[in-house]
Amino acid sequence: MSAAMKLSDAISKDELRALSQASDGRAAVELSAHFLILAGAFALAILWPNPVTIVLSILLLAGRQQASGVIMHDCAHGAFFKTKSLNEFAGHWLAGAAINAPLALYREYHLRHHRDAGTENDPDLWMVRNYPVARDSLRRKMIRDVTGQTGVRDLMREFKTFKLFQNLPWIVFNAALFTALTIAGAPWAYLLWWAAKLFVYPLIFRLRQISEHGVAIDRASLDPRDNTSTTLVSWWERLFIAPANVNYHLEHHMFAAVPPYRLARLHRVLKARGFYDGRACIAHGYRDVLRRAVKAPATPRASGIPA
Repeated sequence: MSAAMKLSDAISKDELRALSQASDGRAAVELSAHFLILAGAFALAILWPNPVTIVLSILLLAGRQQASGVIMHDCAHGAFFKTKSLNEFAGHWLAGAAINAPLALYREYHLRHHRDAGTENDPDLWMVRNYPVARDSLRRKMIRDVTGQTGVRDLMREFKTFKLFQNLPWIVFNAALFTALTIAGAPWAYLLWWAAKLFVYPLIFRLRQISEHGVAIDRASLDPRDNTSTTLVSWWERLFIAPANVNYHLEHHMFAAVPPYRLARLHRVLKARGFYDGRACIAHGYRDVLRRAVKAPATPRASGIPA
């Protein structure tokens, strides 16, 4: 197929309509699985406390923080539950509460990103503008993430904009989490949530941003295949880095109404029909993402040859 293939040539309106059907039942299962994994991460450290389980628990919890953000994002699009009120409740009081992201504020901000992706008005552009970067630059960013510098910086920003009514779901979530862990006889496990937020989640979030738009071949293009990328992931990458099908970001940008649990199928349809042929918009795992995010080293000039 030609690289200039139109989207309408790859998928019909009827197929798209079917893929855009949200399901309250499917969303409930996905949300339940999310909270079961979250509970299991705590249980792992509480029942078998040792350095290995503590680290694994923190990594799993950081993945759940990422998942909370993704589910909240899908609720903001009205593309998780079929019922609007369920999207509003789950997005604001459950998923959004876990990461201190008020749904209405996030929706206003994020829809600007969709509307202006590929332009200077994109509010997310600052996070990826300079990619690809030098290897040392990327290493410094990642060191700041895993040493807590990024996490503390972001937390201070949250406190500066804190408003009681606006951030009430976050307070309720943390109070409920601490209470539940105290009842379980392990109030100390609450610290694992904050360890994940401060020392692991910033790195996961950075990887997500780089993979979605940082390695795009032409962020100034209005064609999503140029300004957005999808990453095909392994099971462990899905568990720790890319939950809730967030890795299918290109498909999401083309059809934001498609629920996250149908994005993989949409990707397979478009790929089979050649829509991505000739385009470098698909990464294969986060190692590939990091490889693309680094500038190639400059070639030394031979002596006596002008630049």
